[in-house]
Amino acid sequence: MTRLIPVRETILAAAILVLMILIASRFPGFVAPSNLANVFNDTAPLIILALGQMVVILTRCIDLSVAANLALTGMAVAMINVAMPGLPIPVIIAIAIGLGAVMGAINGLLVWKLAIPPIVVTLGTMTIYRGMIFLISDGKWVNSHEMSPAFTAFPRAEFLGLPVLSWIAIACVIGFAVMMSRTPLGRSVFAVGGNPHAAVYTGINVGKTQFLAFVISGALAGLTGYLWVSRFAVAYVDIAGGFELEVVAACVIGGISIAGGIGSVGGAVLGAIFLGVVKNALPVVNISPFWQLAISGSAILIAVAFNARGGRTKGRIILKSAEKPLEAAE
Repeated sequence: MTRLIPVRETILAAAILVLMILIASRFPGFVAPSNLANVFNDTAPLIILALGQMVVILTRCIDLSVAANLALTGMAVAMINVAMPGLPIPVIIAIAIGLGAVMGAINGLLVWKLAIPPIVVTLGTMTIYRGMIFLISDGKWVNSHEMSPAFTAFPRAEFLGLPVLSWIAIACVIGFAVMMSRTPLGRSVFAVGGNPHAAVYTGINVGKTQFLAFVISGALAGLTGYLWVSRFAVAYVDIAGGFELEVVAACVIGGISIAGGIGSVGGAVLGAIFLGVVKNALPVVNISPFWQLAISGSAILIAVAFNARGGRTKGRIILKSAEKPLEAAE
């Protein structure tokens, strides 16, 4: 596993590089530093959500409610801003993270305490959260002229040449890299996904670990909800519709095993960047954005097939090594 992950990351990084070279051969401006910074900034929300989804998938679960969580939180903080335009931005961010974490905790509790399959739980809460957006907003939009200047300016403010949104994504990547490699929670996540039965014997609470994974994913979805709404300066019922599929795609393309226990922060980030480059390149090469779905789906199938092939190869090696002692014993 330790050798397989860097190989996958290297292959994906090479694929991104080749893709950018092909695009640059026709449109050199695409690889200009300023444009690459814009591509990364456009991909930042996907990177943040992919990190949370990665933790959930590593524990053998899945969270299909992240986009609905994002939308509900974004609508809630937008309406709070309209009602109280003087509320400080740090308070709004804390509210967004808190609301997202609560929604993630609901998912986690249903999976942990009621043992309902994660895909069923998150499909249900996804629908509920979308319905709640309509209820609290009465189907109306919150537009830019209703939001305070500070509310919409925060993610766009630049620091050292990059918007704050990009810096938040970078901070999340660094934070998750440390958490997954240096903390007991990170080690527990890998242990639960790798072998939940063995994890129990080492004193790890499998259900609690999965619960915390959902809380983390929900908190990041809540944070992204504020960043998304403030950046685009609009909130409505169908915001980020279908975005949860892109989040899962980023993880799978990045080598996060849907069977749990195998994956890395770098893989999730590269998967998100791959989709970000594809999404931004399609208009440049005059391809309909609707092809993005087909490209994403094809990439998922290829990634899953690659993962499955790797797993089968690993199984054969173990079997062959086990046959030798048997032959010697005979």
